[in-house]
Amino acid sequence: MVNSNEGKYIHLESLTDEELCALCAGGNRLAEEILVGRYHRLVRSCARPYFLAGGDNEDLLQEGMFGLIKAMREYDGNRDASFHTFAGTCIRNRLYSVLKAATCGKHEPLNQSIPLNPALFDANPSFAQDDPEVLLIDREKAASLMQSVQQQLSDFEVKILGYYLDGLTYSEIADTVGKSPKSVDNAVQRIRRKLARQLSIGDVSKG
Repeated sequence: MVNSNEGKYIHLESLTDEELCALCAGGNRLAEEILVGRYHRLVRSCARPYFLAGGDNEDLLQEGMFGLIKAMREYDGNRDASFHTFAGTCIRNRLYSVLKAATCGKHEPLNQSIPLNPALFDANPSFAQDDPEVLLIDREKAASLMQSVQQQLSDFEVKILGYYLDGLTYSEIADTVGKSPKSVDNAVQRIRRKLARQLSIGDVSKG
């Protein structure tokens, strides 16, 4: 029986995302598990541009997973879009919806989320989402914030932030930069405190 289950898993692992989705529609739990494993990093990378200042990032990750589950259940293989594209859309839409509700006080743990994107550390800042009802701080304030943050972060912190926003776990980042997970966590918390201070007193340079 063990060998039979292992054989099924190996077979399913060889299938495309679209083929797995078709099996998910028929209630195949193993296919669902494989898709979740494949897309867990995408969920993290979609959630992390909304870096929590003083909140719990796990809340956003959980909401992103709900978006992935929705994608797995509703994907139509007859459409032109790949599952990867459809999943990304569903995940982001779920996050946008939750963050929009947070502005109305419906999700208190998320109400200090701020939009953040690795591209903001380039010479020409850009934003992935321009909907004014979704962004919790306006573009001008965000640009000013990122300029201050860029000046205050060390090279190490900028590197850590980039990997973090790409969806890597602390352990994966630690392996990449040759540091301990604790060092990575400390760097993330330093960045978080600077961002939180900027939001609360408008001056990231004092910390």
